[in-house]
Amino acid sequence: MTAPLSCYHCGLPVPAGSRFEARVLGETRAMCCPGCQAVAEAIVDGGLENYYRHRSDTAPNPDVLPRELPDELALYDRAEVQQPFVQHRGELSETCLLIEGISCAACGWLIEKHLKTLPSVAEASLNLSNHRLQVRWSDSQIPLSQLLKELRKIGYAGHPYKADEAAERLANENRRAMRQLGVAGLLWMQVMMAAMATWPEFNIDLSPELDTILRWVSLFLTTPIVFYCCGQFFRGALRDLRTRHLTMDVSVSLAIGGAYVAGIWSTVTGIGELYFDAVGMFALFLLAGRYLERRARERTAAATAQLVNLLPASCLRLDTKGHSERILLSELKVGDHVLVPPGSLLPADGTILSGQSSIDESLLTGEYLPHARGEGDAVTAGTLNVEGPLTIEVKALGDDTRLSAIVRLLERAQADKPRLAEMADKVAQWFLLIVLGAAAIVGIVWWQIDSDRAFWVVLSLLVATCPCALALATPTALTTATGSLHKLGLLLTRGHVLEGLNQIDTVIFDKTGTLTEGRLTLSAIHPLRTLDRDTCLALAAALENRSEHPIARAFGRAPQAADQVENVPGRGLEGRVGERLLRIGQPGFVADLSGQPAPAIPGDQGQWLLLGDDQGPLAWFVLDDRLREDAPALLDACRERGWKLLLLSGDSSPMVASIARQLGIDDARGGLTPDAKLVVLRQLHQEGQKVLMLGDGVNDVPVLAGADISVAMGSATDLAKTSADAVLLSNRLDSLVQAFSLARRTRRIIIENLAWATLYNGLVLPFAALGWITPLWAAFGMSVSSLLVVVNALRLART
Repeated sequence: MTAPLSCYHCGLPVPAGSRFEARVLGETRAMCCPGCQAVAEAIVDGGLENYYRHRSDTAPNPDVLPRELPDELALYDRAEVQQPFVQHRGELSETCLLIEGISCAACGWLIEKHLKTLPSVAEASLNLSNHRLQVRWSDSQIPLSQLLKELRKIGYAGHPYKADEAAERLANENRRAMRQLGVAGLLWMQVMMAAMATWPEFNIDLSPELDTILRWVSLFLTTPIVFYCCGQFFRGALRDLRTRHLTMDVSVSLAIGGAYVAGIWSTVTGIGELYFDAVGMFALFLLAGRYLERRARERTAAATAQLVNLLPASCLRLDTKGHSERILLSELKVGDHVLVPPGSLLPADGTILSGQSSIDESLLTGEYLPHARGEGDAVTAGTLNVEGPLTIEVKALGDDTRLSAIVRLLERAQADKPRLAEMADKVAQWFLLIVLGAAAIVGIVWWQIDSDRAFWVVLSLLVATCPCALALATPTALTTATGSLHKLGLLLTRGHVLEGLNQIDTVIFDKTGTLTEGRLTLSAIHPLRTLDRDTCLALAAALENRSEHPIARAFGRAPQAADQVENVPGRGLEGRVGERLLRIGQPGFVADLSGQPAPAIPGDQGQWLLLGDDQGPLAWFVLDDRLREDAPALLDACRERGWKLLLLSGDSSPMVASIARQLGIDDARGGLTPDAKLVVLRQLHQEGQKVLMLGDGVNDVPVLAGADISVAMGSATDLAKTSADAVLLSNRLDSLVQAFSLARRTRRIIIENLAWATLYNGLVLPFAALGWITPLWAAFGMSVSSLLVVVNALRLART
């Protein structure tokens, strides 16, 4: 009786008499239904049929996925429905979708490639670990419902991402991994007892019937271990063979599959050793190693999940008469006033209207001490009000909050794969090829020497030299280190930072808000014409009210705001107050407005800003800023590593030279525009220097984007944060010092792991080839090697 034909797309049986077919990879393939046929044809017509070469598992049948009707999908195009999960940034929109139907890495490749073929899609990035798809597209060209239809066309269902659904899916995966580990451990112990009873070493006088029964019992107990607990290894091996990209799944599958088949032969014939005990032990330790590595990765992901769940479910909204009403967070609007009692979480980003208290920001910044906050101070959603009641005016909600921005940056960093990890993968591939070649040669030689021992010698060799430890060495260490840095208040937004910190030889610092506290205070006003000090201050404050730069805070609040304000990065501001066109900033920039020569700065203490109109200069403003207490320690740490230090500032005042003298920086340059800073960076790159940039302002964005590694202060502008590779949420420079040390420790532990994995595999190979290692001891040695690597990497969690 012939086996029923399987659908090439989903693997389900093809019904008798079915005529559904599609031509894939040059051959006509049978399909079980019109849904699979339509999906396969859409994939082929889109030029994406390589998906079928790379996939490691069959795709789900499109008919079993949740099905939305066209009018239901059209609801996603309504603005009120999109509001919770779609962000509109200029001409592009951005959203996060949870994708159903993903079975392997090839699914991610297919989804990204297909969406990127659409002319309106600027970016599509799928995180395979949590099945979240980040999409940026022009919704004026294609509605969201059409994107969902395009996903449906290639066999996947997309839904707006909800944190609770993702957490439930992650919990289910954890439970499944624990079940597999538990089943493997429980059944292995039973297999061990049954198999040991058949060993001649125990001198148990077994009857032939009982010996046969024990062999069959071992077979039945081992079968769930192989097909349930170890199914992931076989699926991975099939994927690797199809894509010609070898990983440890190949050698694991050969060892487990070979031992299982040998055990079946021994059970049926009643001749030879049972290998089921080795299979169970190998599977148990391998699953344990993978579970530990998974938990290390999840420890970093847990920080993201913890941030997502920081917001309270409800809050107290105040009406115009000051009465409070408890409402759901979803009912809150920008501009509302909310009352936050002591011990409560802040529901949104906002500004304190009344009250004084301390705010605990430890989960966001890593700073365990609460910070005093009072009237006029900005506060962040998800932080804890410690002492007194506060009245907050809501400024940002949902995805516009600082908390959501941090979560998005965290997820981007977790999706990145550092170059060091990619290199380790390639090394593991070459090592695996060597092992497979050696196994073939050893098998041939032993077949000539002693054919009875040839199989278990090859099996022992495959098990003992499985490059599990080699594959785990780098990613486990990098993942653990990333989580440790987040605890310190340094948020990595791209994956290459830890690796790159070990290659840095030059550091560029900004001044205001970076080496200094950025809490500028107005120490003096010197009018130059007929206007008095108060009038000049009001005009300057009207201009600075439209700026996010730390300088703006020194001027306080203005009774009126300027119109048509234009920020010229590195030079100053221009705007109109009433009928008067004004500029404030560098003397040359301000003097250009009136066409007069720039006046000389009258003093050498503090930071001097000039205010002027089209008639000439109006007043000098003198600002003072304090050096950060931990700045000297940071520069000392840089000098200990032999790094070259530069101070590049847009400030043209004598304060640049004063700060450089205090910190011992020989190369300090002031009055630089963003373009001028970028020229300096390019010169350093031409000299072969690896540059780290630390800044916080809009004028630092080009250098932050162009540096080998860039760090933005937590108080930096949003544009600076998104351009940086890391964000110093805590604003503590000593976190960077610890990051430098952690980067070195990470590199050392990676080298230790790789050295140990290489040494172990190199030493065990000849012993296994000589037949001195049994499959049982080979499984034990390989597993201990893998566990050692994971435990060594977990040391990085201790900060």
